[in-house]
Amino acid sequence: MTKLLEQTIGELLRKKAESVGDHEAIVYQDQGIRYTYKEFYELSGKVAKGLIGLGIEKGEHIAAWATNVPEWLLLQFGSARAGAVLVTVNTSYQERELEYLLQQSDCTTLFLIEGFKGSSYVDIARNIVNERKEKIPYLRNLVYLGEKSETPEEMKSWSDLLDLAENVSDAELQQRESSLHYNDVINMQYTSGTTGFPKGVMLTHYNIANNGFQIAQAMNLTHEDRLCIPVPFFHCFGCVLGTLAAASVGATMVPVVEFTPEKVLQTVEAERCTALHGVPTMFIAELNLDNFESFDLSTLRTGIMAGSPCPIEVMKKVINLMGMDEITIAYGQTESSPVITQTRTDDPIERRVNTVGKVMPHVEVKIIDPASEEQVLSNTPGELCTRGYHVMKGYYKMEEATSGAIDEEGWLHTGDLATIDEEGYVQITGRLKDMIIRGGENIYPREIEEFLYTHPDVLDVQVIGAHDERYGEQVAAYIRKRPEAKISEEDLREYCKGKIAKYKIPKYLFFVEGYPMTASGKVQKYKLREEVRDWIRKNEDTPTA
Repeated sequence: MTKLLEQTIGELLRKKAESVGDHEAIVYQDQGIRYTYKEFYELSGKVAKGLIGLGIEKGEHIAAWATNVPEWLLLQFGSARAGAVLVTVNTSYQERELEYLLQQSDCTTLFLIEGFKGSSYVDIARNIVNERKEKIPYLRNLVYLGEKSETPEEMKSWSDLLDLAENVSDAELQQRESSLHYNDVINMQYTSGTTGFPKGVMLTHYNIANNGFQIAQAMNLTHEDRLCIPVPFFHCFGCVLGTLAAASVGATMVPVVEFTPEKVLQTVEAERCTALHGVPTMFIAELNLDNFESFDLSTLRTGIMAGSPCPIEVMKKVINLMGMDEITIAYGQTESSPVITQTRTDDPIERRVNTVGKVMPHVEVKIIDPASEEQVLSNTPGELCTRGYHVMKGYYKMEEATSGAIDEEGWLHTGDLATIDEEGYVQITGRLKDMIIRGGENIYPREIEEFLYTHPDVLDVQVIGAHDERYGEQVAAYIRKRPEAKISEEDLREYCKGKIAKYKIPKYLFFVEGYPMTASGKVQKYKLREEVRDWIRKNEDTPTA
C-alpha cells in the first residue's frame, strides 16, 4: 500500500515539473494549446502571483464559474499555490443560485466566462452586483475569462490578472507557499442540490491530492497515459478524478471544454487518448452516435464511469465496443473527496459490471442498519459509512449539518444503501431516500433499473417511488426508448412477468426523451417524483404512453 502524500497541490505539481518536466501536461487541440509540465508549473505560478497582486490573502474564498476552459485549470493549481480556497460554481446555476453561493461562501472574487447554454453569466453577475450588492458584501472583484477587448468595463480581464503578477516577486510567492499546510482547506464544492439548499463541502490539499493519486493507482494511470476529460471541472469528477489524478502521476490532461459526444470521440481519436472519463449518460450518447463506428478509438485502455449508477449493459458495451478493457467504476460523494471504492483494472468483468469495487487504500467502510446503527453482516443491505483521510473538514458555516453527516467517531454517513460481500466488493443498491417501500416490502430502484436495461428496446431507465394511499408507494419507471423502437407499456410489463416479483413491476410507465439533470450528469430523481405526483393528481391510475 502506497503512503499518503503529505504535500500541498503546489508541491505535487512542482515534483512533476521536476520529474517529467518536458512531458505534455495540458492539451487543448482545437485551441492550439500545449503545455509541458514545466510550462504548466510556471504558468500556475504566474496565476498565483496575479492573485497575490490582486490582494487575495491565504484562506480567502474565490469562485470559478466557467466550462472546462484553460483558465479554469490554471486557476485550480494557481489558487492552490496562493493558498486561496477555490469555490467551484455549477455551470447550470441561474441568478438566485449564484447569489446564494456568493453570499453563503463569503467569496471575494468571481472568475467567469461570458455564458453557457443560453445563459449570460456576465448579465447575471451584473444584475446581482447592481441590484443586491448588500447581500454579497465580501465580493469586490469580477474577473472575465476571455479576450481583454471583450471584457465588460466593470470587470478585470484575465490578462489584467497576469499583468498584476509582474508586481509580485518570486520571493513573495515562495513565502506564501511556505506558509501553506497540506491540511489547509483549498477547495469548496457545493453539493448538487438534488434536495434542499446546497452545502459548501470543505476539502483540503490532503483530501483531494491523496484521493486523486489513489484513483490514478487504481486505474494503473502513468505519465504515459493521455486522459480525455469531458466531465465538468466544477465537479469532483473533473477536478479530482480528472485533473488531480492525472497530475499526481504526470499523465497528459486532454479536456473537452463543453461536452458533445462527437467532440469527445474526435478528441480521443486526434490525441490518441488512452483513458476517458464520463457519467453513464455521456457514454450512452457516445455509443449511440450514428457515426460511432467511424472513430478510431483503438488507443483507449482505461477510464472511469461514475457520477450515478452505472448500467450493466452500458458498461459491457463500453468494454466491447470502445475497447476500454480496463475501465473502472468509482463510487463516492463530494463529502469524501470523492472516491470511497473503485474497481481495479484486473478485476473480472463480472465484478466490474456488478459492483463498485473494493474500498480504496487508507479508507475504512462499514455497513450499518439505518434504524439501530449497528454494523450488519456481509451481504446484508444497510447504510454505507466511511472514515479516513478523505472525509471532508465539514460544511462551511453549517455545524449542525456537519454533525449530522459525520458522527463523533469520524464516520461519514453517506445516505447510500449498500452491501459488502465476503471478498470485500461493494454493491450500491440505492439511496436511503430513494428506497421504495410498497406494502411493507423494501424495493431497491437499482435492481429494477438493471433488469429493464436488459430489454433490447430500452436505452435508459430511471425508477422512483410514487405515493399511493393503499400501499404507501408504487413503482414508477421513466423509460428512454431506442430510436425506432415500437415498444409499449404492456410490452414492458409482459417482459417483466415471471422474471421479477410482481410487486416490483412498475405500475406507472412513462416514455420520455430525457431526464432532468444536474450539470454534473446526475438525474434529479426528486423532480421525477414531483412529476409523477402531479400526474397522479390529474389522471387516472394507469398512465398512457
